[in-house]
Amino acid sequence: MTEYVIIGDGISGSSAAETLREEDPDSEITVITDEGEPLYNRILIKEHAKGKLPEAPISIHDEAWYEDRDITLSLDTHVTTVDTDEKVVRIHDGSDVSYDKLLIATGGTPTQLPVPGSDAEGVLHFWTFQDARRIKEYAEEAEQAAIVGAGLLGIDFAAVCGAQGVEGNYLMRGDRWWRYALSSEGAEIMHQGMRDVGVEPVFDSGLDHFETDDDGQVTAAVDPNGERYPCDFAGVAIGLTFNTEFLHDVDLEMDNGIVVDQYMQTNLEDVYAAGDLTRFYDVLLGEHAQNGSWGSAKEQGRIAGTNMAADGETEGFEWVSSYSITHFDFPFLSFGHPTLGDDHAERKYSDTEWRRIAFKDGKIVGGVLIGDLAPQSKFKQLMREGRVVADQKEVLLAETVDLDDLAPAQEQ
Repeated sequence: MTEYVIIGDGISGSSAAETLREEDPDSEITVITDEGEPLYNRILIKEHAKGKLPEAPISIHDEAWYEDRDITLSLDTHVTTVDTDEKVVRIHDGSDVSYDKLLIATGGTPTQLPVPGSDAEGVLHFWTFQDARRIKEYAEEAEQAAIVGAGLLGIDFAAVCGAQGVEGNYLMRGDRWWRYALSSEGAEIMHQGMRDVGVEPVFDSGLDHFETDDDGQVTAAVDPNGERYPCDFAGVAIGLTFNTEFLHDVDLEMDNGIVVDQYMQTNLEDVYAAGDLTRFYDVLLGEHAQNGSWGSAKEQGRIAGTNMAADGETEGFEWVSSYSITHFDFPFLSFGHPTLGDDHAERKYSDTEWRRIAFKDGKIVGGVLIGDLAPQSKFKQLMREGRVVADQKEVLLAETVDLDDLAPAQEQ
């Protein structure tokens, strides 16, 4: 009987557990997590923080889900290390859990700003369900907030402020939000969306330190220019630090995450990884890449489970990820790897509609759609097909994209 151990109960770990039970009905499966509650929807916790959703719809699995599938779930359990020679996972209470095959799916923890006051009461991060509960509590009582981190996670704080009627200042180091993927024209649509909900983008700013009162509560954010922004709470979203500290003495290949191939296999035999912390081989891109989207993590977990159960390279990970934002009056979606590439095409169609496509070697590798998300399926199809289309930008930027207008692949 094969013993599978999964460290992490996010969507990738849970997806792997479900797949393993389907593929290997007689196996022993153990899921270990340091969180105190089973899998929940990380996408919907932002709606809870906004006051739009109660807690119940956010939970995906209860403990009975694991019991029904004969999966052992260990909550509030901290892994101290992994002995890959002995094939055991060592637990904080001194016990060991043996495995035949191991999946590491521990994700990350929000990175803390290395500035004075970053550990003050009221300096909040947005990652777990518990984080969402705290943010909701603060936002319901607050009048002013400061936000630091000009990326996909930071904008969730802006949305919470807007939904809860909190005035916010959004401090950004550069001249626009998500400057690695958006031009100033596209970013300005997002800036106006923030302003419309009462959050003011502050450019060429960032954070020098937080001010606190005598009780250690944050009272203001001060930027490197000396500008002071009073706040009842501060939201920090500057990225993730991957939860790999327990692997410090394990000879895993690392490169800003755990390196895996397209089968989710690490450099160590019988050790797999999935989810946010992987630097995976993207067969569509032709190189290693990273992606933190929910759909990507779920699919990586499924692929890992499939290959673990098959004891071989049965199915590779081939996925076009997407990340959507629905906080404003217009939708926003990024797909693939919009920050990569050697060429791009973009167009603005209205005050709330814009499109940008990134290319590498003539092929689409990612993009951003604001306002009209309809072309996403066609762009993803072209990515999966690996067609060279950068020489036909006018077709791709047409308001209605018709793939029949593209020159046949063999003629390019």
